[in-house]
Amino acid sequence: MSLSYEAICAFLYREARLLDDRDWDTWLTCYAADVTYWMPAWDDDDQITEDPQSQISLIYYPTRDGLEDRVFRIKTERSGASTPEPRTSHNVTNVEVLAVRGNEVDVRYNFHTLNHRYKVTDQFFGTMFVTLRTTDGETLISAKKIVLKNDYIRQVIDVYHV
Repeated sequence: MSLSYEAICAFLYREARLLDDRDWDTWLTCYAADVTYWMPAWDDDDQITEDPQSQISLIYYPTRDGLEDRVFRIKTERSGASTPEPRTSHNVTNVEVLAVRGNEVDVRYNFHTLNHRYKVTDQFFGTMFVTLRTTDGETLISAKKIVLKNDYIRQVIDVYHV
């Protein structure tokens, strides 16, 4: 059973809203245990890196355990980069279904995130490549690749920026 376009958009909008609401525990439930969450870096030839095992990444978690640890640090104020927590506004646009394979759907969409902290507003924008997997009526993100287009950033990048 494949997801409708409307259901895909609703899922993506909800995930973005959970980040804006700082509802960390519910946000984690959007991700499969075996999710790969990856934000490659740009190399000197203006190409994104292709191997998180041997090249630099801005963020790389091979499973949800890394996301859970990140959320733990944010919630317990053990992350100096996240204290105080910023106010964010995530915008999701140009949602495209790229492929459907059984219970998985590959989706591409653009994002624009505004981030306000210490009286300064920064913005992050780029393209997401997400695989949504539906099992027993539950849809989860099983892979997420984030291509950050404004990679020259003046702060530590975190999961809530994208």
